[in-house]
Amino acid sequence: MLIKYYYDDICVDQRPFPICLLVRPKSVFILYLWPIPRYANIKEDAGLLAHNTNNPFSQKISVMPNTVISGFTHNFLGKAPVWYKQVILLFLIANPIVMWTLGPGTAGWLLIAEFIFTLAMALKCYPLLPGGLLAVEALLIGLTTPDAVYLEVLTNFPVILLLMFMVAGIYFMKELLLVTFTQILVGVRSKSALSLLFCSAAALLSAFLDALTVTAVIISVAVGFYAVYHKVASGKGYQHKDHNAGSDDEVIELHREDLENFRAFLRSLLMHGAIGTALGGVATMVGEPQNLLIAKVVGWDFAGFFLHMAPVSLPVLAAGLFTCWALEKLRWFGYGGRLPKPVRQVLEEFAENERTKRTKADQAALWVQAVAAAILVVGLAFHLAEVGLIGLLVIILITSFTGVTDEHQIGKAFQESLPFTSLLVVFFAVVAVIHEQHLFKPIIDYVLSLPEARQPGMFFIANGVLSMISDNVFVATVYISEVKQALDAGAISYEHFQKLAVAINTGTNLPSVATPNGQAAFLFLLTSAIAPLVRLSYGKMVVMAFPYMLVMGGVGLYMVINHI
Repeated sequence: MLIKYYYDDICVDQRPFPICLLVRPKSVFILYLWPIPRYANIKEDAGLLAHNTNNPFSQKISVMPNTVISGFTHNFLGKAPVWYKQVILLFLIANPIVMWTLGPGTAGWLLIAEFIFTLAMALKCYPLLPGGLLAVEALLIGLTTPDAVYLEVLTNFPVILLLMFMVAGIYFMKELLLVTFTQILVGVRSKSALSLLFCSAAALLSAFLDALTVTAVIISVAVGFYAVYHKVASGKGYQHKDHNAGSDDEVIELHREDLENFRAFLRSLLMHGAIGTALGGVATMVGEPQNLLIAKVVGWDFAGFFLHMAPVSLPVLAAGLFTCWALEKLRWFGYGGRLPKPVRQVLEEFAENERTKRTKADQAALWVQAVAAAILVVGLAFHLAEVGLIGLLVIILITSFTGVTDEHQIGKAFQESLPFTSLLVVFFAVVAVIHEQHLFKPIIDYVLSLPEARQPGMFFIANGVLSMISDNVFVATVYISEVKQALDAGAISYEHFQKLAVAINTGTNLPSVATPNGQAAFLFLLTSAIAPLVRLSYGKMVVMAFPYMLVMGGVGLYMVINHI
């Protein structure tokens, strides 16, 4: 039975919950579960009912559940679309059936496909939830064991330390990084030079710090400057406190063109900065989470990792920076937006005002952060301790000497890293399934049966393609673990193993810039507060990343095939 209620341009319906793969009405209803109250769906078919964004009834609203059962189904995965909830439930129902009818091998491959789906749909629901449910079910139906998952987590404990403490440590250096990027933005007038500086600064910082934190700093600078000019464009002073930067209703008509140009300017800078985190992140063992994981498996220290990656990472860095300059000059793929003069005047005045307001205590805090940054670089370069422990040292030094003593203030530093750390443990559960069921062994055996000279290129391509649609940490974890097993079995030499590790690391880091799914920093940018303000959508990011993906992937593949 299907009941629909129409209010203007809304369709509120309640229908039985079907288990199906395709979007209705073309799907085949295999099995009905309990009724689920759907959300108000905007009806815009054939343009019969125009969608009015200013109409509150045009927004998605939830139908209040009237029974405990409907309350459970309403709460399941929160605000995720109903079709997404249905697909996840289908996965959970299908897995044990496939396990008992077709065997653990087929069920394991199905689990991998389902997990990749949750990563690709990260904007619908954070993958920790559906991915975690799938991992728990894999344990319950016997695809792996708790001991195997624990062993995977224990093996990769340094990566967990990195995410827990290094990301939090860099959080306390944000003021120093904000000052640095602010000075770059207002101090350089040439857009090409500014883009190169943003890209190269992000690359340099990401080589020693965490790419997510560097991206967060760039976002903070962009949000701050956007809000400043948006206030002025709305006829207010930039000191005005109560202002909604997300609405253009108050923007004076005279300033609208400058505001749109400013948005294009910020979009290009944000993308250059995000690409920079990938260019620098591939080069060192702390640049990306999977780098440390690979370094630990292979046995490289900080210097060893850099030297092994340099034949690929340095040419790619040069090619990436040249691409940045060329895109700004040619104004292709959405790049080339210039900063309007009226906007520059407002931003320079604001930056000067902020500088004069800085107290001696603020200046002392910046000096403490600079010293901590130097200690961080020295500690990493000489491998004085595990990376995560160096991050903990940074937390202790900066908080102690800048007066951050409140537990809740310190707790904010861990908000960005702990959800992803939890997701990483779920990754390891899926990797445990792959190991227990030997799922990738036929693929690895096939690649290793090729002539040795062709193997690195094949691994680069395989990792690159999969990293475009899935998370590159997961992809790197799977492949490096399988290749390590081949080494332990005596199928390859240690020297060749190192070459394959270079191919896996560069393959997961470089082509993955193609979509926000592949790079955590890109996904962070897409879901941040600045993205809707500057009109940076998923499709826009894909278009703007496309030339970088071609250049970085092409140069990386060439260097992997010919120079490692």
